[in-house]
Amino acid sequence: MEAQTPFLLRGSEDDDEGGDWREGFIIEVKKQVWLAGPLISVNLLIFCLQLISIMFVGHLDELSLSGACMATSFSSVTGFSLLMGMASALDTFCGQSYGAKRYDRLGIHLQRAIIVLTLVSIPLAVIWANSKSILIALGQDPAIATEAGHYARFLIPGLFANGILQSLIRFLQTQNIVFPMMITTGISTLLHLPLCWVFVFRSGLGHKGAALATGISYSVNATLLALYVKFSSSCAKTWTGFSSEACQQLLTFVRLSIPSAFMVCLESWSFEFMVLSAGLLPNPVLETSVLSICLNTAATVWMIPFGLSGAVSTRVSNELGAGHPRIAKVAVSVVLFLAITEGIVVGIILISIRNIWGYAYSNEKEVTRYVAIMLPILAASNFLDSIQSVLSGIARGCGWQKIGAFINLGSYYIVGIPLAILLAFVLHVGGKGLWMGIICALAVQVVSLFIITVRTDWDQEAMKATKRVNESSISAETVA
Repeated sequence: MEAQTPFLLRGSEDDDEGGDWREGFIIEVKKQVWLAGPLISVNLLIFCLQLISIMFVGHLDELSLSGACMATSFSSVTGFSLLMGMASALDTFCGQSYGAKRYDRLGIHLQRAIIVLTLVSIPLAVIWANSKSILIALGQDPAIATEAGHYARFLIPGLFANGILQSLIRFLQTQNIVFPMMITTGISTLLHLPLCWVFVFRSGLGHKGAALATGISYSVNATLLALYVKFSSSCAKTWTGFSSEACQQLLTFVRLSIPSAFMVCLESWSFEFMVLSAGLLPNPVLETSVLSICLNTAATVWMIPFGLSGAVSTRVSNELGAGHPRIAKVAVSVVLFLAITEGIVVGIILISIRNIWGYAYSNEKEVTRYVAIMLPILAASNFLDSIQSVLSGIARGCGWQKIGAFINLGSYYIVGIPLAILLAFVLHVGGKGLWMGIICALAVQVVSLFIITVRTDWDQEAMKATKRVNESSISAETVA
């Protein structure tokens, strides 16, 4: 009878030993695909909000478009990516608490995240309010910097809304509640279209209206999710109302959220550096245009491994919190299999469309030929990025954010960027050299995270998760 019980459905590790590994693997694949599918949709829809805003601004004039694009890049580097990274600390706190069935802790962790992210948003808002001066000081064109400054100021409400939204997404994701997020994000994205039209063309705000519409859409999404958390029976155990306990142990959350943010930001900043560096190359218009096309393409296809990353983070944290290290280990094997498969499939597609993809962005022969040369390089980077994304998700599920931050620092800023500069400016490889430097960084990142993952003592990680959850519970009892 024991041997017939599926591996992943066992409640104890002794039972796991005699289970059917193949059947368990298939079950885990289904669980992760079920989680990753909606998460991919959610990430794509959120990504589309900024893209839709830029598209509407593009119908005004070239200066407004340039300012909006610069402001979008600036806001991503100095705000949105930082908040998303900090919110990912909930992957560890909420995921492991949910696995340990300490459901009351999830609501407390959520409130702490919202408090911390709101406080962090205040100095970020000050930076955005002064973005015109900052951009001019960085050597940007004064006219474009002025337009970007206006756009960034009207985007400030979206900064605070996005912090709350990211926290709610992680809170629900760690409970395997993903379809409601897909629905609310879809609603807010559909509403964003008429909002942009009204604020850009009818209100007289122009490109500033697009920024304001973005903030409203983030707020709508966050409000819908907050209402779901408040009134849905699915969150009855994990959300029990506001508590003063959330104001305790804020530093505990900060200590994990800061390296979580660096894990995300150190990588995203390196890609932004690559685009900025393209402007210093010979024929900067061509180099910048092509690298921007490649970066947008990479960001779009990256949503697939990013969804897988969220799925494995949830699965690993849940199982470690529940005291099932062997199931967590199977989840790691499954997601690596899925990431490698996805990387190969997407790579083949990118290489297959290399001669026509450039025409989606430009009719210039020079641009389309350059894009065709870059796409095989992009396919290689996407393959490595798929693997590093899921390995980073495993790290968040285990609480290895500090290790991950140091790995990213070394990979991108000791290896990747210096090599990119060497290849592009010393060996004169151009934009291809910039991207090849990033590929080297990804390779170092993948190897480092993979070595740590395969050498992990999962029994020890389960004990650490139990200790983390118990420490939070003991602190709560002390406060009470």
